[in-house]
Amino acid sequence: MTSREIVKKCLTFDNPERMPRDIWILPWAENEFPEQIKKLREEYPSDFGFSPDVYNKSSKRTGDAYAAGQYIDEWGCVFENIHPGIIGEIKEPILKNIDDYESIEPPYEMLPTDPEKARKIVNEACAASDKFILSGCLPRPWERYQFLRGTEESMMDIMVEENAKKLLDIIHQFYMKEVEFWASTDIDAIFIMDDWGAQNQLLIPPPLWRKLFKPLYKDYADLAHQNGKFIFMHSDGNITEIYDDLIEIGIDAINSQIFCMDMEEIAKKAKGKITFWGEIDRQHVLPSPDKQMVIDAVKKVAENLYDPAGGIIAQFEIGPGAIPENAFTILEEWEKICAKYPSKEDNR
Repeated sequence: MTSREIVKKCLTFDNPERMPRDIWILPWAENEFPEQIKKLREEYPSDFGFSPDVYNKSSKRTGDAYAAGQYIDEWGCVFENIHPGIIGEIKEPILKNIDDYESIEPPYEMLPTDPEKARKIVNEACAASDKFILSGCLPRPWERYQFLRGTEESMMDIMVEENAKKLLDIIHQFYMKEVEFWASTDIDAIFIMDDWGAQNQLLIPPPLWRKLFKPLYKDYADLAHQNGKFIFMHSDGNITEIYDDLIEIGIDAINSQIFCMDMEEIAKKAKGKITFWGEIDRQHVLPSPDKQMVIDAVKKVAENLYDPAGGIIAQFEIGPGAIPENAFTILEEWEKICAKYPSKEDNR
């Protein structure tokens, strides 16, 4: 069974022969632990891959997003970074006044000039790989809004919905164009994100989220599904309050900080309805020198969310503070659990 088949069976609860793997390795980890990361990739290769870059060069982008110093992205947003290996922060938003929203120019120049040629490149890469391929786009309307306006101003904007909607519409229309292209290729899934949770609750009132943002994500999900694609979403923080909404609009897999939430409650809401795309706690567990703590964390996820039929992916992030040995411990423990509770595929 190929990686692509394993992931698809997991997403459809069709008894994959093993649990899919997807380890997120930040450049920081590559720089700090090159030998351990090399060994990890050799022993536990990811079942996921990304499509080739077929975008045009941006006239605004300068610098390196993961290097110390200044980085300007394709929208013209300026990031300052003092820690190599991770992405920096916006210090001076480019849209000072929301009334000037029409001055924002989405990077349409980057979209493929020759869609047929770009599609052919992507499709050939997909055909040559047995991995589950994610899109080369990453719609993130709320984060993009904050990059343009700054977090504090963004929070105030959305309390006056008409102000926020005008800028959100500009952002959303660009992302829809992106998703439209990628959905027309042979990739397996569209990948979207937005960090919506604080440590204990949603960043904004759930009714406001449902009014302003839920329709945007539904548009992406609908476009993906209409073209036979899955849709994956990442969202940090405690997002318990919108789990039901994400299931309702058709998100197939969610990468969230399940250790920030009541895992039993999440299981009741979502187990069997959505695939848990990880994770293992990167705030406390991955940096811990206590091996038993790491093992217990995997067991906690398994007790609440594991189903041999599918719906769970062995995923976690190796970023600043993480101990590489813990990655091996996590994956070894998942192997033990899966061997103890095999899928029906293993019993045929």
